[in-house]
Amino acid sequence: MTSQLTAPAIAPASAEQRLLLEGVSWQQYELLLATLGDNFPALRLSYLEGSLEIMTTSPLHEELKSTIRMLLEAFFQTFQIRYHCIGSATFRKMAKQRGLEPDECYCLGQKKEFPDLAIEIVLTSGLVDKLDIYRGLGVTEVWVWEVGQFRIYHLREDGYEQLSSSELLPNCDIQLLASYVKPEEQFDAVMAFREQLRSLQ
Repeated sequence: MTSQLTAPAIAPASAEQRLLLEGVSWQQYELLLATLGDNFPALRLSYLEGSLEIMTTSPLHEELKSTIRMLLEAFFQTFQIRYHCIGSATFRKMAKQRGLEPDECYCLGQKKEFPDLAIEIVLTSGLVDKLDIYRGLGVTEVWVWEVGQFRIYHLREDGYEQLSSSELLPNCDIQLLASYVKPEEQFDAVMAFREQLRSLQ
């Protein structure tokens, strides 16, 4: 049931770069994380059972994730849903040989070891199966922004199931949210979304 987070290469090749390394040990992965630290915030490292993808993000990637973060937090605040934002922190499990940094992620209710909801921005084709990584980490839902819309994946016993709406946030109109993802006009889009949400209360 697990699907890969992949997309056609719709962004210019120079916008995002990906490198795949095979045969990387867990110790090498952790050493690389410790060496890079917070010095390279535009890098994303995804580790899956010896395969390591190193990705550089583009300005559009960062603008999209920031816009989606502001819209989601407007939704949480309007409907008084308690949340804890963790951003792009590294999550990993040695026992599962998996690790990554979501574009954005949230714990709902209270802070937990692993997030309930992760957001992924897909502009170019991935080289490792991130949903497989998220499955090993036990992340309940993954929202993938790709080609102007969200794909929602909810974790079941045998992998992720793609849904048309969120089970974590059943009152969130995914199509409405997507219509306000306008990175070129972040402030106006978020304010308009807040106004729309207030009209729904």
